[in-house]
Amino acid sequence: MSIHAVLAEVGPRLRRLRTDRGVTLTALSEATGISKSTLSRLESGLRRPTLELLLPIAQAHQVPLDELVGAPEVGDPRVRIAPRQAHGMTVLPLTRQPGAIQAFKLVIPVRRATPEPRTHEGYEWLYVLSGRLRLLVGEHDLILHAGEVAEFDTRLPHWFGSAGDGPAEVLSLFGSQGERMHVRAKPER
Repeated sequence: MSIHAVLAEVGPRLRRLRTDRGVTLTALSEATGISKSTLSRLESGLRRPTLELLLPIAQAHQVPLDELVGAPEVGDPRVRIAPRQAHGMTVLPLTRQPGAIQAFKLVIPVRRATPEPRTHEGYEWLYVLSGRLRLLVGEHDLILHAGEVAEFDTRLPHWFGSAGDGPAEVLSLFGSQGERMHVRAKPER
């Protein structure tokens, strides 16, 4: 296939990827820093795809650049999660798309810093995998143990950190637009 033909397929592939994931142009624009009009022209084929445009889009969708340009699949199918550091903790993203509900595994080291509650848009659900987690939400000061869950509106002042002698490992589901998580369980018999 010619380079021209490959490039012609990039726009429709970008639109399909974005719409299949339920991401708006506005959300993708915010995640990438690329204007909505540029993203729209890129998807419709009126703008030529460049690395400067494709790299931030691939990063926002958390997909390899190969997927955006339609390179054939080869090699190991496992997803390699790249941990990052944020607010003194290790964050492992578990979801691939911007917008909607995001899932993260957090490894929170022991720190003896003074809690500094903050607020932002969204809704968070926390499940403690191991260790103990201190959670401040509004006027509540709680210690959560492995297997315990908390959920809260992040517009309330909140802070969390390890409350034990070792790190706390936490599964976090976060909806930046205030989406609430719906947990379903089988009824007891």
